[in-house]
Amino acid sequence: MAASTSALADYRAVLTTRGVLVPVVASAIGRLPIAMFSMATLLYVQRTTGSFAAAGFVSAGTLAGVSLGAVVQGRILDRLGPTRPLVVASLVFTAAAAGLIAAIEAHHAVVVLAGFAFLVGLTQPAIPGASRALWTAVVPPGPRRDAAFAYEAISLEVFFILGPALAAFLVAAPWPGTGLVVAALCLALGTTAFALSPLVRQQRSVAASAPAGLLGVIARPGVRTVALASLGFGLVVGSVEVGVPAVTTAAGNVTLGGILLSAWSVASVVAGLAYSMRPWPEPLHLRLPALMAGFAVMGLVMAVAAPAASLWPLVVAMLLAGALITPQVTAHSIAVEIVTPAGTTTEGFGWVVTAATLGIAAGSSLAGIAVEQAGPPAAFLAGGAAGAVVAVVLWLRRSSLRHEPAPVTDQLSRR
Repeated sequence: MAASTSALADYRAVLTTRGVLVPVVASAIGRLPIAMFSMATLLYVQRTTGSFAAAGFVSAGTLAGVSLGAVVQGRILDRLGPTRPLVVASLVFTAAAAGLIAAIEAHHAVVVLAGFAFLVGLTQPAIPGASRALWTAVVPPGPRRDAAFAYEAISLEVFFILGPALAAFLVAAPWPGTGLVVAALCLALGTTAFALSPLVRQQRSVAASAPAGLLGVIARPGVRTVALASLGFGLVVGSVEVGVPAVTTAAGNVTLGGILLSAWSVASVVAGLAYSMRPWPEPLHLRLPALMAGFAVMGLVMAVAAPAASLWPLVVAMLLAGALITPQVTAHSIAVEIVTPAGTTTEGFGWVVTAATLGIAAGSSLAGIAVEQAGPPAAFLAGGAAGAVVAVVLWLRRSSLRHEPAPVTDQLSRR
């Protein structure tokens, strides 16, 4: 009971830290459309072109841009501080989004739309990484900082529940591009407000603190291990996001797939709150492979449950798997702080985002092929097997998460 009270007190203390109210609210506005944007783009393009294939290709362009942009922007933010790069990114992103909308309205070729979508993803402000990195600067190490990272993971999961639903609602407006405009404006305005808030403007990283070389922080073994964990996480998530709709469609209930995926996210939020109060295993170098192994096993259980006459076994297995989502995202954030030198955490978070994005894309593709070749249960089998392989590799690399990064002389300073 004492542990729970302490944990709740940590959340309260973090969110009432002096000066964080404005950046917390602004970050929430800026992060809400992250999951909404790709869905709004897909639905808008599909309504305009009448083709799901074209819509999927354009949406994939956005994800490809995000995969590259998260790392590039993360490195820039670490070197220059968050304010100027985020403001510039917001302006360029807004222009790119306007260009995408104009191209869609002009019925340009799909390859042109995909090019604009890639630019939109590339310039999408890296506010998730900047928001998490801010906690590193304002909250001392310990339970409160862990609570801050748990808040980031839980809130982002909530946005992944609300975002696609909001996009689906707005596509029914008289103009199908409404959702895309709302998402772009929220992201740009929320990011700008975050970047210009007094607490964020005080943060400035010294360029000399960043590691030299083209690879940057990914050259560190510990960062590669965390990125691998994020990749494996994405592989399982991508397979489930394809497998569940495939199963419910085969069962004759197309809309049930979306409902189950929303329930999956709700389970993640609830379990994330409980898990953050008493995480297990306690040592982080054991926690990452253990959580990944549990996630992979539940994917395999879903493969066994999917062919059942009733959908209930699949629903139960899916909710249990969902309970492992937020704990993994939180563990990735904590691990990034451990394995990256001071002043490079935003780039480290960028690699986590990139790895997860690539994992989801690869998992979705692999699951789609598996469904076509062997039926819906094969999607979970493919994702679970891939996750199990990653869990084994994480176990073999666990020692890389034990070492603190080499100390650097230049630390995060205040203007």
